[in-house]
Amino acid sequence: MSVPEKVLTNQDLERMVNTSDEWIRSRTGVSERHISEPHQSASYFAIRAAQEALDRAGVPAESLDIICVATVTADHLFPGTASLVQEAIGAKNAGAFDLGAACAGFIYGCEIVGSMIQNGTVERALLIPVDVLTKFVNWEDRSTCILFGDGGGAIYMEAGDGERGLIAGVMRSDGSGAKHITIDMGGSRYPFCSPESKGRINKIYMAGPEVYRFAVAAMGESCRAVLKKAGMSVDDVDLFVPHQANLRIITAASDRLGLPREKVYIHIEKYGNMAAGSIPIALYEAEREGRLKKGDVLMTVGFGAGLVWGANLIRW
Repeated sequence: MSVPEKVLTNQDLERMVNTSDEWIRSRTGVSERHISEPHQSASYFAIRAAQEALDRAGVPAESLDIICVATVTADHLFPGTASLVQEAIGAKNAGAFDLGAACAGFIYGCEIVGSMIQNGTVERALLIPVDVLTKFVNWEDRSTCILFGDGGGAIYMEAGDGERGLIAGVMRSDGSGAKHITIDMGGSRYPFCSPESKGRINKIYMAGPEVYRFAVAAMGESCRAVLKKAGMSVDDVDLFVPHQANLRIITAASDRLGLPREKVYIHIEKYGNMAAGSIPIALYEAEREGRLKKGDVLMTVGFGAGLVWGANLIRW
């Protein structure tokens, strides 16, 4: 994993915008978040996480067949951030591509890269979900600027025998809700400095109540769907690691699923919403804290702009 050194606390935000520590914590569960410096782009954190993942796996970068960076805050419109990572880590034999699935980037990435491995297209892969959403935050909008943090993680994946690895996954989308989480300006529809962009915003817009209702329903639907697909029940799950978007969303969804609190991993208070980077960093810390052990059944779920959502079951 890789996150910025700079930490922005709720007390810091009290001096920046009309808010309070109590207001933020009661509505989101966030106490602090890591904020990238101007020179720290998505690739900055992706490269560092990738190098650590390869070191831990004992795998040389030259042996990689594919690199997938899951991000909606790429360094550039093009080239892809994955190509920048590929060059930086010396993965000279790997293909590289970016995946834009917002806060469900880990979910979609596992399914896509896992399928490439399972069908024999590649043998060794690096999946890197990372985002730097604070670069697109309106720091005068107290409803959104309190939510986000920056960072990402890297997961080395390879073909192997035995029961460990991906068990099942589901991916979902409902484009009718695209308007609920968006950055209007900067793409081909409303390019910067174009007549079409007049009156459009270049910061994150989010319709809070609509997103809350969507997220709680999406988490429950996708988790039940992936359990059914795998022929498993919620009792088979050893640890539930949801996208860390909002504590109230996580609590409501896990209660609906009937998951006891001790089986739910939460660290949103330290990091805020890191979009695609949220789940891999949670996995990193859960393992480090002894919450994830070899053979454990892990259920992950992500949801975000698109609207997109999905879930994975993994045997650790």
